[in-house]
Parts: sequence; structure tokens; C-alpha cells
Amino acid sequence: MNENEMEIEINEPLVSVEEYLAAGVHIGTQQKSIDMKKFIYRVRGDGLYILDIRETDERIKLAAKFLSQFNTSNILVVTSRQYGQWPSRMFAKSLGAMEMIGRFIPGLLTNQNLKGYIEPEVVVVTDPISDAQVITEATQAGIPVVALCDTNNMTRFVDVVIPTNNKGRKALSMVYYLLTRELLKYKGIITDLTQEDFETDL
Repeated sequence: MNENEMEIEINEPLVSVEEYLAAGVHIGTQQKSIDMKKFIYRVRGDGLYILDIRETDERIKLAAKFLSQFNTSNILVVTSRQYGQWPSRMFAKSLGAMEMIGRFIPGLLTNQNLKGYIEPEVVVVTDPISDAQVITEATQAGIPVVALCDTNNMTRFVDVVIPTNNKGRKALSMVYYLLTRELLKYKGIITDLTQEDFETDL
């Protein structure tokens, strides 16, 4: 059975299973961390680990609920991943959140004397590996972390894990779109944004 034939039942999913599969949110890496084991559905014949879409769906809902307790202007979204830059920027723009796109300058969350020092209430990162410095500083400053985590990520300092392919263009646009939509819903705002709005050009 390939991933397109996965029989998955999701209680009131945010989008259909087919849409999740088409975006490739379930496609992991050939590495599996012990932290992410519980989110893995199976291993494919070519060695790729496949994430459980039910978990992804539930965790996006959980992350949106968690983030809804903060003022959106105090949310910081961070990404150094190329394909994460446009969707995370759209997330920030749609919510009025802070963004740190590209290279993160060490000390921005911990050194009050540094120009550009900020004090977010919560941080959202695209990849705990490439955004490791941000997670380290957030942990030191007591700032909770929401992270998009692939099968190879460690989640020790992550407060809310969203299991997803965090390297794919369509997967990142899908997850950031759904997270934005659900968070706005918690704030009582219905949006006409679509996943396409979050998708970067090739």
C-alpha cells in the first residue's frame, strides 16, 4: 500500500485526507528520532518514514488553541528554511505577528542591549534543526515554543509539536495556512485566505 491508498479516518479534519496527501505533509525523512516515533504511521519501501496525518490534523488544532491565548502581536514566527519563508511571512502578516525570516541574529531574545532585541510571548519555528538557536534562546528566556517537526527532529525543548514535512513547499504552505485560519477562528475572525496565498513560487 502506498501513501495515496492510506485508509485514515480523521474526526472532522481541517481539510480532506486527499488534500493533506496532495500537499505531502505526511512525507518524512529517512531518519526517525525517538521523540517523533509516536507520530509516525509507517516506513515506506524506499526507507522514508510516513507521518500520521491524523496526528498532524489534531496537532494543528491544538497549536491554534494554544496560540489563541496570546495576543497575536506577541507571537514571533521564525524560519531560515527557504520554503518556509513565504508561508511564515503570510502567517505573520495575516495575524499581525512578528517575523524573523532568514538568518536569526544570536541574542535577539536574550541580550537586552542588542539592537532589535524583542520579547515575544511565544515562538513558532519551522524546523528545530535549522532554527535551533531560536529554540535555545526561547528556552533560556522562558518563552514557549511551537514547532513544525519532521520525523528526524528532536522535540525536547518544544512545547507544542506539529508533526509535518517541514521541508516541502506545499506542505509548509498547507500547515501555515491551516494554523493561520484556525487561530483567526479562535479570535472570531473568518478569513477568505486560501492555501494558494501561502504558497511560494518555485
